[in-house]
Amino acid sequence: MKFSKLSQLFLVSIIGLSVAALLTSCAINTIDYVFVANSSGSGSGTTGQIQTFDSDSGTGALRIGQATVSSGGIGPVSMAVTADFANLYVVNQASNNVVHFAVAGNGVLTQKDVVTTSANPVAVAVNTAQTYLYVVSGPNPSQVTAYPLTSGAIGSALAPVPLSLAAAGFASDTIVPTGINVLANNKAVYVSAYDQTAYNPGGATASTANPGWVFGFDVGSGGALTTVAQNTPASSPWKAGIKPSALVSDPTNRFVYVTDFASNELIGYTIQSGSTLAFLINGPFKTGNEPNSIAIDPRGIYLYISNGLDSTVSAYVISLSTGTPSAAVNVTGSQTNSTDTTPVAVAVDPAIGRFVYTANQLGNSLSGFVLNPDTGALQPTQSTPYPAGQQPSALAVVPHGNHAIQVVSP
Repeated sequence: MKFSKLSQLFLVSIIGLSVAALLTSCAINTIDYVFVANSSGSGSGTTGQIQTFDSDSGTGALRIGQATVSSGGIGPVSMAVTADFANLYVVNQASNNVVHFAVAGNGVLTQKDVVTTSANPVAVAVNTAQTYLYVVSGPNPSQVTAYPLTSGAIGSALAPVPLSLAAAGFASDTIVPTGINVLANNKAVYVSAYDQTAYNPGGATASTANPGWVFGFDVGSGGALTTVAQNTPASSPWKAGIKPSALVSDPTNRFVYVTDFASNELIGYTIQSGSTLAFLINGPFKTGNEPNSIAIDPRGIYLYISNGLDSTVSAYVISLSTGTPSAAVNVTGSQTNSTDTTPVAVAVDPAIGRFVYTANQLGNSLSGFVLNPDTGALQPTQSTPYPAGQQPSALAVVPHGNHAIQVVSP
């Protein structure tokens, strides 16, 4: 049977539409929304941005999602989400504020309220009860401030708690905070920091104090923070190498891990009664060069560290009985998981715990990895790295509204 020229064109059009429909039906099935904070330009006064990426449930590959929004300030450096993933908080360091966004089920961000912080806010964390937001800032002054949350909205700040080495005999030393973490049971807050008076590469030092520290605070009634085991031999702060850069706790409230940027090590602690910390006896543990960010998968089994100088991610398996992290080796025998240039943030997807992402500051990109749930080893996702805005600095990952999340019950 022969077709006229018009019939042939019509048939080709029908086939083309059918193929397009088929490709559409095979489009990405979003499992997570990946939010990345970055600068919108090279100038010091330019407003930051938050980009949204959709993560494919089958491959972990990313594509551009909802429209980019302003971070609500200048120089975004840290982000945190509530346990129900309905609220996102962004710290803008250069404008000294925290901006609250509502997260819609389709990944759309809507700015809500803004609070002004003390100078140089560094990091933000939210407790799992979704009742308090904690911001650490400094130096001059170096302190932790708690803000009550009501349905995600940020309330008036409680009295700030200083970071001080007075108990160690170095009250006048300048403390520089680098990270903050809240235990999953909401009972304690930990802050990583270093003593600039004792550790100042390229400059003078005027103190003999240990350079690196972890400060611990118990959470009391009304959200008030008090130093853990104050004025006892086991009191906060605890030594933490030379220049601790980030910290995380496991979801069962048993272990705390801190990256040491200067010595290329991971320091582990067990959490004792009263929220005091004690070193893991077989640590510290080797990392890549200049580790700067750390994350634990939702099941509390695997730990991942971004290494800024190497442009890699280190993967570890956590011993559930001792907390000891052992390097996870890929099927090729390699322990190296290459990213784009200078990763500064790492995150594990909370929906299925199968993907790991990094924000690469000098690469202006995101890198993605598929997590082997049986071994913790990583393999690159399809088409990684993914172009992002200028100098991405922080990550937050939120499950798509139609998917469950990984949960660990202590």
